[in-house]
Amino acid sequence: MGYEEELRSERDYVAGLYARLDAERARVKAAYQSALGGTGETVMERDNEVRARHREMKRLNVADYGLCFGRLDSLDGETSYIGRIGLFDEDNEFEPVLLDWRAPAARPFYTATGAQPEGMSRRRQFHARRRAVTGFTDEVFGKLGDERGDVALLAALNAPRGAGMRDIVATIQAEQDAIIRLDHPGVLVIEGGPGTGKTVVALHRVAYLMYTQRERMERHGVLVVGPNPAFLNHIGRVLPSLGESDVVFATAGGLLPGLDVVLEDTPDVTRLKGSLKMVDVLKSAVADRQRLPSSPIPITMKDVVVQINADVAEWARQEARDSGLPHNEARKVFTEIITYVLTERALGRIGKGWLSRSDRQGWEDMRSGLVKELADDEAFASALDEMWPVLTPQQLLASLYSSPERLAAAGADPSLYRADGEAWTVPDVPLLDELHELLGRDGTEQAAAQAATAERQAEARYAAEVLDSLVGRQDHMDDEDHLFATDLMFAEDLADRFDEHDTRTLVERASADRGWTYRHVVVDEAQELSEMDWRVLMRRCPGRSFTVVGDLAQRRSPAGATSWGEMLDPYVPGRWEYRSLTVNYRTPAEIMAVAAQVLAEFAPDVRAPESVRANGVEPWARQVTTAELPAAIEEFVLAEASEEGTSVVIGPPGVPGTVPASETKGLEYDSVLVVAPERILADGPRGAAELYVALTRATQRLGVLHHEPLPAALAGLTAKVSDRTIV
Repeated sequence: MGYEEELRSERDYVAGLYARLDAERARVKAAYQSALGGTGETVMERDNEVRARHREMKRLNVADYGLCFGRLDSLDGETSYIGRIGLFDEDNEFEPVLLDWRAPAARPFYTATGAQPEGMSRRRQFHARRRAVTGFTDEVFGKLGDERGDVALLAALNAPRGAGMRDIVATIQAEQDAIIRLDHPGVLVIEGGPGTGKTVVALHRVAYLMYTQRERMERHGVLVVGPNPAFLNHIGRVLPSLGESDVVFATAGGLLPGLDVVLEDTPDVTRLKGSLKMVDVLKSAVADRQRLPSSPIPITMKDVVVQINADVAEWARQEARDSGLPHNEARKVFTEIITYVLTERALGRIGKGWLSRSDRQGWEDMRSGLVKELADDEAFASALDEMWPVLTPQQLLASLYSSPERLAAAGADPSLYRADGEAWTVPDVPLLDELHELLGRDGTEQAAAQAATAERQAEARYAAEVLDSLVGRQDHMDDEDHLFATDLMFAEDLADRFDEHDTRTLVERASADRGWTYRHVVVDEAQELSEMDWRVLMRRCPGRSFTVVGDLAQRRSPAGATSWGEMLDPYVPGRWEYRSLTVNYRTPAEIMAVAAQVLAEFAPDVRAPESVRANGVEPWARQVTTAELPAAIEEFVLAEASEEGTSVVIGPPGVPGTVPASETKGLEYDSVLVVAPERILADGPRGAAELYVALTRATQRLGVLHHEPLPAALAGLTAKVSDRTIV
């Protein structure tokens, strides 16, 4: 069969797959509409059915284009088509007509080579435009050598970048596939230099886990933590394009609902706040608010004055602390002890002489009256607030920062002082989260929880009463009615009919709930996270299922990791896996050669990843004066506007028309202009890491504008005068 004839055959097959997709989509949509108007089930069952059908609709919708991207032919003559999702024969639900790329049988599509064909004779990769197959490329194992052909891969790498990261489902390489499918339920660390695809590999691993562990994952979802909002926006389309939407995206500064901050502290303060020593500081700050009275506090009850003295308060404080409850919830214990002592003293005076000790009921009635009187007494409430106040994390941390005396009492470094205690920064977020744990729910939250519990109990009681009334009429029912009332109707089911269930999506519910726990967490640019950040993330995932992505050589945060073990061993000692990616798919060899020289300056023990391609375009440098800089930047911007793809101008903070390298971490652009590298480098090792990041954002073209002579690490750049290169 000739190429054109085979192409027509493949077009017909893929067209049939789209017809099957459309039919399946229509079926699921009808089931969804039916579930929306369903009757006869509980509210919860209907809600679950609606959500399940909605998820299925979203899964099918992502496959409108790029549904099928390849085919595998085995040595025994079997043919399998590989695609974005799986589809089955309409007449045989067990016969796949399209294999999901995550299915075990699809793995050879990514891993088979001439040396190890894994039972395959040929791999075919389709080229398509929207729904139409425009061509294909074949690799016949045993004829074309030992390595996988790079036609599809190079075409993807050389294509202009769009507004966001694309999935690599059609071009996953063998070293990437091994990580994506790794059977490790705990913490997996993926380290790789710029351009190695570690982020997109991590996201495809999430899609793989959600496919293979759907039931375990879908109830709690996945959290993806990235370095900045631009990065999250950049990667945000990858998982939905793979059919996975139960994913929450957040920065480290956005993990507390309602408190999304972007401000940073100075390096020294960042280092202090990121240290685990802050846990002891925060505990001491909480303990410092559990005060003993400096002098006895008089409380009047039924014309009798009793006192709260230091001894009583110390006993109550110790009992409250020993309860193990968070501060706000332990206040109840503290209050009960104080109340007991005061009422005992008051009873001894009030009842003496006229109330017999044998009159137990009289004593109890009087005690109840005194307890109620204390509960309504403003002076008593004020005394409790002074000795054991109800606190919120923001209140406590703001008051700590703005008071040198409280900082000293908590054993904190005095450099944490700031006049505006509520000027929140990113390193404050894990401290506030820690305080949520130490303080527990405040009075408002406790009251809301109690009200919700009471409402639910009332609903259950009402349901039980309705059920009892049905059972009470059993003598007037026939057998079928009796069976329904007594055997099939349960109080919880009936209560569900009166309960308004939360109709928000999983992402909406998880994003609004600080205490939400996830089945899996992806941490990108993980080398930037502090010890305190890791405490927050470990609380979010009690099952310790993580994909950790980073590059220690790119660390810029003074509180970040210098080794993976220092961050992970306190939580999963000896139980985390490490994998590295060594091939640079993003950066052309010409640009990587320049970046590698910078890397050698500040991290001589780290080997730069090897670029998979060269594009023949040499990076350049041009020296300009301060006055010439704006025009030179504008010249670059105008030139790139005529090119297809994306571009960015990166420079040190404060240079007009540029963005800091830290805001481009994890991003990629067709063309990059780096401004004033000498000023970026002036920030020491942190600056060198910043410059390394800046240089490795480009996928096609790189230019450098500098005022002073080029740093030695960049001396190999080709000099350029305006648009004329000096040769």
